[in-house]
Amino acid sequence: MAYYRRVGEVPPKRHTQHRDPDGRLYYEELMGEEGFSSDSSLLYHRGVPSAILASEVWELPDQTRVANHPLKPRHLRLHELGTGKDAVTDRRLVLGNADVRIGYVVTGVDPSPLYRNAIGDECVYVESGAGTVETVFGVLPYRTGDYVVVPRATTHRWVPSEPSQLYAIEANSHVAPPKRYLSRYGQLLEHAPYCERDLHGPDEVHLAEDDGDAGVEVLVKHRTGGQVVGTRMTYATHPFDVVGWDGCLYPYTFNVEDYMPITGKVHQPPPVHQVFEGHHFVVCNFLPRKVDYHPLAIPVPYYHSNVDSDEVMFYVGGDYEARKGSGIGLGSISLHPGGHAHGPQPSAIEASLGAEAFEESAVMVDTFAPLELGEGGLACEDPAYAWTWAADPTS
Repeated sequence: MAYYRRVGEVPPKRHTQHRDPDGRLYYEELMGEEGFSSDSSLLYHRGVPSAILASEVWELPDQTRVANHPLKPRHLRLHELGTGKDAVTDRRLVLGNADVRIGYVVTGVDPSPLYRNAIGDECVYVESGAGTVETVFGVLPYRTGDYVVVPRATTHRWVPSEPSQLYAIEANSHVAPPKRYLSRYGQLLEHAPYCERDLHGPDEVHLAEDDGDAGVEVLVKHRTGGQVVGTRMTYATHPFDVVGWDGCLYPYTFNVEDYMPITGKVHQPPPVHQVFEGHHFVVCNFLPRKVDYHPLAIPVPYYHSNVDSDEVMFYVGGDYEARKGSGIGLGSISLHPGGHAHGPQPSAIEASLGAEAFEESAVMVDTFAPLELGEGGLACEDPAYAWTWAADPTS
């Protein structure tokens, strides 16, 4: 996010000496994207950020995927997956491809281990719950309806203050506002449905004490040979030893209450609901809003064939009009694959006529490569969903 922020103590000029009150030099770290040709931040550590004592295998939760074959729409009931312990080690893979993985976890109130995703940015939607995300940049409070965007390779941990339902979108790339919302210098433009005031980064650093000679363990997710793997790294000093930082690369939260839906006289296409983009995927949110005001408008979506994409809709609030009679409810995911036309249940079309507003909330991910099902998705599938259009009494 190209929006400058400064937190804690930094020297007047970058790449110059910065010392503590006793004269000891702080260690400067440049954290940057795209070979240091894109956004970056400078962090100042009390300890050497590259000093490790051990590196061992971390066995990840099951990352296997199964193709959606034979091709059909799917309904996954995420609330059937049950409660885990923490936001990292109990995250279950629901859907994925080579560009993005979608996971889900219901946490208790135990903090997660220190964690770093070295594959890509994470965009975690908080379906419910509250707490903080402690990061090397500082602390981010989170609440229901937040997107928590964590840049690639940011060391962090989740500390729930209450059980939390977390929908994790893990990219193999960076996650950012759509380019069409941005000026050539990175400012959010007037037609964008949110602005910089709605993005909340850390306000102060979060200094942690070292754990002595034993070191500090960090779980690292990375790739080797095209596979997602894990490493357990032990650092000589605590990663949260940063006394200050500045730059345009840092974690932040954005709450859906601050998103201003774009509406029209007739039904608007999905891109007007977009909130973020990554490489070969986009994130949209459908929120409570006034609906189409043409006298003959049909408020629910038309049948559509998004020929280049798979569409994943996560239903998180209200009563989703287009899916009435399908079995879908809160906590459901629908997967509508490319190569198959989809749209509302037939009975929902007539029922929507004359509606002035929809009270519904959903998070959508469209991918430009086919999605496969992870073990979490297979564990909570509703096998009857694909046939519900034919079973609709109006068909």
